[in-house]
Amino acid sequence: MKIDLTETTASKINKALVEGRRAVGTPAIGMVLTLVIVTDEENAYDALKAANEASREHPSRTLVVIKRVSRSPRDRAKARLDAEVRVGTDAGTGETVILRLYGEAIDHAQSVVLPLLLPDAPVVVWWAVNAPLDPAKDPLGALAQRRVTDAYAAEQPVRELTARAETYTPGDTDLSWTRITPWRSMLAAALDQAPCTVTSAEVEGEEFNPSCELLAMWLAGRLNVPVTRKVSAGPGLTAVRMESSGGSIVLDRPDGSLATLSMRNQPDRAVALKRRETSELLAEELRRLDPDDIYAGALKFGVDRLGDASDEPAAGDPAADAGEGAADKPAAKKATAKPAKKAAAK
Repeated sequence: MKIDLTETTASKINKALVEGRRAVGTPAIGMVLTLVIVTDEENAYDALKAANEASREHPSRTLVVIKRVSRSPRDRAKARLDAEVRVGTDAGTGETVILRLYGEAIDHAQSVVLPLLLPDAPVVVWWAVNAPLDPAKDPLGALAQRRVTDAYAAEQPVRELTARAETYTPGDTDLSWTRITPWRSMLAAALDQAPCTVTSAEVEGEEFNPSCELLAMWLAGRLNVPVTRKVSAGPGLTAVRMESSGGSIVLDRPDGSLATLSMRNQPDRAVALKRRETSELLAEELRRLDPDDIYAGALKFGVDRLGDASDEPAAGDPAADAGEGAADKPAAKKATAKPAKKAAAK
C-alpha cells in the first residue's frame, strides 16, 4: 500500500510506517539494514527499482532522498518535506519511504533521515548520481558504515577516480569496482590453473569507462607489472591480455555477454561474463559492510600513474615511467601504467 504525506515531519512518517505494517498484516520489523538512496527526480525510478530488486536478498528499509530545486527565492527560503510511504508488495520485501525535500530542508537532509533509521541496524548510503567529493564527510555519509558511489555516472569518470583516491575512507566503495568482480575472479582463477610469472598485461575497453582503469590499476598493483590501457568501441570491458612465462592468457568479451578464455596448451573455453544490472551490483555491495582493502589498494595505485601511450618514450628512456596526464586527456587512445612499487604488491 501507499501513503502520501504532504508538508509532513519525521514523526508523522514513522507513524504512517507503523499503520502501514498493521494494515498489511506485518507488524514486526524484519529488515537487516537501512539503505539511503540519494538521487534526483530523473533517476529516482531506476534507483528505486534496483533497490527493490536487491531487497529480495537484503530486506531493508529504503529511504529515497530527492532534493527538489525551488524556482523562486521565497520557495528556496521555505523548508518543506513531502513523503510517500510504501509497505507490502509496493516496497519489495522491505519498506520504502520517498522523501522530497524543498527549500532549506535540502541542506539538512541528515536531520530528516536520522529519525527514520532502523535502530541498531547498519546504514548504507548510495549516491545514484551527483556523489560528493568526500562521501565520508558528507552529512548523510557520516551516518553510514558503507558509502556507495558510481564514478560511471560522473561527467569525467577518470577524474572522479582521482578524487575518490584522495578522499578515500574505509567503508567507501564504487559500483565501477563492483562491475569488474567477475573479471577479477576469472583472471585469478586462470592464474591458479597455470602457475606462471606474468610479465605484462593489457586492458581493453571503452574510453570513458572507469572500470577499465580500476582493473588496470588492480593488475598493475597486484602483479607488479606494466599494464597497457587500450581503447575499444565497447561495450564496457572487452578484453584482458596477459603475457607470462607460460604463454599468453587472454579473456576476450567482444559482445558484452559471452567471453572466451584462451590459454597456452589448453582449449579455448566459453565463459558467461554478461554485463550485470545495477540491482545485482547493489546486492553484492550489501553483502559486505566491512572495508574493502583490495578496492582501496587499486584506487590508491593512482590514475595519475597512467600516461598517454602516444607520448610514450622509447624503451630504455628514463622518462618512460613518467606516466602523467591521462586523466586530463579525454581523447587519449591508450595509456600505460608504470610498474608498481614492491610495496603496492603486498
